[in-house]
Amino acid sequence: MPDLNDVRILLVQARSARDIVIQEQECFQERCRIRLEQIRTVNVLSDRLDEEALGRADALMIGGAGEFSAVDDYPWMAEMLELVRMAYRRRLPTFGSCWGHQIIARALGGRVVNDSELAEMGCHSVLLTPAGMEDPLLGAFPQRFLANMGHHDRVVELPAEGIELAYSETQRYQAFRIAGRPMYGTQFHSELDAERERERLHRYREHYPEIAADATFQSVLDNLAETSEVDHLLHDFLLKYVIEDRNG
Repeated sequence: MPDLNDVRILLVQARSARDIVIQEQECFQERCRIRLEQIRTVNVLSDRLDEEALGRADALMIGGAGEFSAVDDYPWMAEMLELVRMAYRRRLPTFGSCWGHQIIARALGGRVVNDSELAEMGCHSVLLTPAGMEDPLLGAFPQRFLANMGHHDRVVELPAEGIELAYSETQRYQAFRIAGRPMYGTQFHSELDAERERERLHRYREHYPEIAADATFQSVLDNLAETSEVDHLLHDFLLKYVIEDRNG
């Protein structure tokens, strides 16, 4: 088995609650199957997002943001978008989950909208496109698989170099990659298994009016299921685009 012991990850977070800052770090560590000390973090609310922030990272990962929208122009948004463009220019392996997926799309010329009517909460089916079935990373997945979600923003137009890899029954662009670059985004939460999704939904319930009603919220919780394919996606990403590329 290839060794990930010296892989260095930069994780960008957009979180204000300390407990979820820590929880998200643990989730990425668990799904990447690396040690927590291999992950260096920057938070958009307090840290500079520049070339120095990228440092000597082997990969950039961008997490979710229950409180913040990828559509809005916060004081730090310009730096966030430019960080993605720097990673693109450096050909740095980059993976965005949920909000991170939307940020990558927006940074490279795609379009994101807020659409609460098509919000997806809990566990849902995702289907691969023909390109997804041929993809180096997702090609080993079954054509239909389960993934955990929690979003009311969504990508409606990919960047010019974007390749759609997966969709759901209600909306497109559940996953994409950038042609010629080791850059991926998944609208579903690639860092969350069922138990971690349950924690996140409880913590951010107030930010999602779509599940405010007790019966609706309980239905979402009851629908959570194991997502065995997605659970190793971040690990596979590191093996493919850091270890394999490093070894030629």
